[in-house]
Amino acid sequence: MSTLYELTKDYQDLLAMAEDPDIDQDVFADTLEGLEGEIEDKAEAYAIVMKELKADADKFDAEGKRLLDHADHLNARIDRMKAALIGSMTAIGKEKISTEHFKVSVVKNGGLLPLKFTGDVPDEYKMLKPEIDIKRIRETLMTGAKLDFAYLGERGQHLSIR
Repeated sequence: MSTLYELTKDYQDLLAMAEDPDIDQDVFADTLEGLEGEIEDKAEAYAIVMKELKADADKFDAEGKRLLDHADHLNARIDRMKAALIGSMTAIGKEKISTEHFKVSVVKNGGLLPLKFTGDVPDEYKMLKPEIDIKRIRETLMTGAKLDFAYLGERGQHLSIR
């Protein structure tokens, strides 16, 4: 069986043949029928393989989500254990504990001091971020107006397999 690439080239050759007045119509029709059958078979095979690959990808996505959920659960447990250990050490006034394997200590966080707000922030402490009004630009272009900085592109295409 030919590859899809070969079948596409054969189909293009057939189109050139269709424009040739010296080619017998029966020969052309027979060649077209055989080529269409091969392309349909190839499309069927592609669709089957793509469906199987999609099922595998979905299965791996689900497994990935399950593993991420499990990691989140373990990290939450670690956070609770840290909080409990900090609470206990603080309650007994012990900042450091040395064991055979570890040195555990309660230390202050580094970096900038946390910023807490007690009310509305005045405008002088706010930043305005200009944003592109995509909806307005699209609506303007849809009316047929021309804009120097934007234009509407062509819609893409996709393969539909049902």
